[in-house]
Amino acid sequence: MSTGVLHSNATDTQDAVTIYLPRDAAALAMDADAVAHAIEAEAQRRGVPVRLVRNGSRGLLWLEPLAEVVTPAGRAAYGPVQVEDVAELFDAGWLQGGDHRLHLGLTEEIPYLKKQQRLTFARVGVIDPLSLDDYVSHEGMQGLRRALNLSPEQIVTEVTDSGLRGRGGAAFPTGIKWKTVLTTPAEQKYIVCNADEGDSGTFSDRLLMEGDPFTLIEGMAIAGLAVGAAYGYIYVRSEYPHAIATLREAIARARAEGWLGDDIQGTGKRFDLEVRTGAGAYICGEETSLLESLEGKRGVVRAKPPLPAIAGLFGKPTVINNVISLASVPIILARGAQYYRDYGMGRSRGTLPFQLAGNLKHGGLVELAFGVTLRDLLVDFGGGSASGRPLRAVQVGGPLGAYLPESQWDVPLDYEAYINISAMVGHGGIVAFDDTVDMSHMARYAMEFCAVESCGKCTPCRIGAVRGKETVDKIRAGGPQREQHIHLLRDLCDTMLGGSLCALGGMTPYPVLSALNHFPQDFGIVQDSPSAHQTASQQA
Repeated sequence: MSTGVLHSNATDTQDAVTIYLPRDAAALAMDADAVAHAIEAEAQRRGVPVRLVRNGSRGLLWLEPLAEVVTPAGRAAYGPVQVEDVAELFDAGWLQGGDHRLHLGLTEEIPYLKKQQRLTFARVGVIDPLSLDDYVSHEGMQGLRRALNLSPEQIVTEVTDSGLRGRGGAAFPTGIKWKTVLTTPAEQKYIVCNADEGDSGTFSDRLLMEGDPFTLIEGMAIAGLAVGAAYGYIYVRSEYPHAIATLREAIARARAEGWLGDDIQGTGKRFDLEVRTGAGAYICGEETSLLESLEGKRGVVRAKPPLPAIAGLFGKPTVINNVISLASVPIILARGAQYYRDYGMGRSRGTLPFQLAGNLKHGGLVELAFGVTLRDLLVDFGGGSASGRPLRAVQVGGPLGAYLPESQWDVPLDYEAYINISAMVGHGGIVAFDDTVDMSHMARYAMEFCAVESCGKCTPCRIGAVRGKETVDKIRAGGPQREQHIHLLRDLCDTMLGGSLCALGGMTPYPVLSALNHFPQDFGIVQDSPSAHQTASQQA
């Protein structure tokens, strides 16, 4: 994979035209490296000075590889660019922003981007991910500079007042978690970043780690100063090799420039961190299983209490936050709690990077304040179904999220509003399905997923998921006992909801019951029976 800045046939890089081409995994999957080599070769053949910067993805994934040419008017976007398009682009004068069938206008004027409210992702796709100078020139390290001059209590208060809640799915107030760790006496404390992004249809963690790693590093350093932790770990799944390599290089560069280590910027304050690679078990996205894995053990859920904030990694007080949670901290410290709190609604403050996937024309990342509706995201940003057929169901919040019918697409995306309809916002993953989907099959898949990924520690999850899959199969097969099997499935879901040790078993019923409640016909329920329309109160 090509990284950083490449120069082609330019004795004086000040005269070179700058072209940005993503090094993000999604772009690489669409031959971005081959396109980069083609641009360099064509520029050299024509004797044109070019400065090629490998940036992160802007999040317009259907346009990858998206090339941007710096012109006096701004960055001109072209995409999706393939190797065979490169010579044509040079012929069309793209280095001067010339017109071409792939020309999309100025990048910042593309509606998909222009309508967003990018706070956490403000730099992703804009800067060279591994250039500290680029990062600092775009407001980077301002939050850490301020934190270095504040007391731990003041930092925690700022985060608390911002209203930031855990972006990994649980939505627990970040400031309260930090305060617990701060006030728990211990000689050693830890900051752990949960970068084990395993939910289907989610990729915001990866886009940020690959496109703006210094934001995460800065956020973790601020967290360390806030709670008195001198060391941190970023736990990344092995399926993210590009993110791992980018993070390790960024950490080395931050350390070399004095932003990490025993004497941060000459203040005498210390914090350092490292990347640890997980084997890819879904259960290790659960915080206590992650800690077990970090300690070199099998990833199995721990019973709580004690909470990790009191006895976490190696038995020490530990802050465990998701990538987006920690990456949201720098702007809160840089611009103040009120600035961040002004975005959002109710108790859901700030913004969330929603990830559009599934059967949509325009899959990608959309960062907006809480309060936007699912319909807005599906139509205004997603562009409707890729198949051209009507959308029927949308799963929000990953594989453990509820399936929402069209009647619920106008509910504002807000933690409490979604709880009220027996759903969850989760990590912001959105997977769309058209009217060809069989929702009984999706309910079966939820149980099967849980059975495969269960750590096996608790019976409701280990046994319940297997029996759930078998029961859904019996329902789908029909027969005179279908009604009894539906009641049995509901009872089983109730047991899993109330008896599981963690969210894997505890939330698997969400997709199952929502499919059953909202799409009863897919389960062979024709009559207006109580079982077909029983409320989803069991899910709350």
